[in-house]
Amino acid sequence: MGLLSLSIWTPIFFGVVLLALGRDEHAKAVRWFALIGAVISLLVTLPLYSGFQLGTSEMQFVENASWIPRFNVNYHLGVDGLSMWFVLLTAFINVIVVIAGWEVITQRVNQYMGAFLILSGLMIGVFAALDGILFYVFFEATLIPMYLIIGIWGGPNKIYAAFKFFLYTLLGSLLMLVALIFLYTKSGGSFDIATWHKLPLDSRSQTLLFFAFFAAFAVKVPMFPVHTWLPDVHVEAPTGGSAVLAAIMLKLGAYGFLRFSMPIAPDAAREWAWLMIALSLIAVVYVGLVAMVQQDMKKLVAYSSVAHMGFVTLGFFIFNDLGVSGGLVQMIAHGFVSGAMFLSIGVLYDRVHSREIADYGGVVNTMPKFAAFALLFTMANSGLPGTAGFIGEWMVILGAVRANFWIGLGAATALIFGAAYSLWMFKRVYLGPVTNDHVKELTDINAREFFMLALLAIAVLAMGLYPKPFTDVMDASVADLLKHVALSKLPN
Repeated sequence: MGLLSLSIWTPIFFGVVLLALGRDEHAKAVRWFALIGAVISLLVTLPLYSGFQLGTSEMQFVENASWIPRFNVNYHLGVDGLSMWFVLLTAFINVIVVIAGWEVITQRVNQYMGAFLILSGLMIGVFAALDGILFYVFFEATLIPMYLIIGIWGGPNKIYAAFKFFLYTLLGSLLMLVALIFLYTKSGGSFDIATWHKLPLDSRSQTLLFFAFFAAFAVKVPMFPVHTWLPDVHVEAPTGGSAVLAAIMLKLGAYGFLRFSMPIAPDAAREWAWLMIALSLIAVVYVGLVAMVQQDMKKLVAYSSVAHMGFVTLGFFIFNDLGVSGGLVQMIAHGFVSGAMFLSIGVLYDRVHSREIADYGGVVNTMPKFAAFALLFTMANSGLPGTAGFIGEWMVILGAVRANFWIGLGAATALIFGAAYSLWMFKRVYLGPVTNDHVKELTDINAREFFMLALLAIAVLAMGLYPKPFTDVMDASVADLLKHVALSKLPN
């Protein structure tokens, strides 16, 4: 079995075993088994980085086997500079989520842990799939465990939130399925994504394909104006669900633009770039303003995610190396930072059972260690230099200025809004005197919580201070993608 198959099926195997054998009376053993499974799943992905060859845009660690011969569907896997880091990020976040739910989840522990392990494997499958139907199967299959995570362990309106999440994302994906079938017929019966990249498609076909993929991927990102499901889902989802949703699942949509929309319909991508840039800037500016007036911490960070993902799509559609690389770096950084923000809110919620900003104040007086971590993550969310949150945004702004000064100026305003809503929340929750008895009785983070937050803090600082390992992996693939989009010409 190849490395990518191991990366996909190891967490799924542990998850299935948990579902089959775990019981609440053996909850302690279940938790340890889940943690061992998550750590092993992370370890099997590490050789992808150590064995990755820089300077080439070719797919690496390729596996190809016939799956459904009648329709020429293959179990075809591989990673390049656009996808490799997301396999590692997914496995890393999975370990954090298992640790986060260690004491909080007391009922159906095996199902909770199993759902996250299976979800992790399915999301890695999305990033590794090189066959259109295989991609679609993994892409849609991720909805099932997340639907259950929200619907079983979520808040008071969990059923509504789970249904909204499932319906929004499923409806968008149906148009993508139509696009995949169209490409299958156009290519003479192939579901190979690389073959689709070389198809000479006319203007009308490219436009229809572009918007079919847009329907699936824009909802997933989520882009303005199809972002309204995200705050509702974040508010109702359990802490681990919010962390995985923000850190990984939103990236599936952005990744789809790079793997499908831009290389398959390059002329349409250039023609409609103005729309993508406009929607991205609205997300960056307008949604940032919406975040400022939120009273619920989770909802504020959810809107913050929409604004930060606006940077990603903006970077992709300005079509230069700084922009696309910056968008990719922003995706990884947002995975660390947003995951950390939601887990920090979870630490407070576990103690006070409230997400309302007004119910806090002066937390630094009773939880100084935790407040130090929260400050770091807040600064990273604001885009402070030296943290992961700064690198991607800075690269996208530079790329945007190179393309058009006014686009760059619009994007740069996000740094102001990001600092405003992040620091406003930190000030009201953590600083000042203790405002109520709930805060007075708080206890600082324990060793488990400290370890979890420390891992994320190290990741945020390491990426912020030394982003070279991340950009080196991406450079060749980004250059190849941009060359493909630039050289593409409509057939006569």
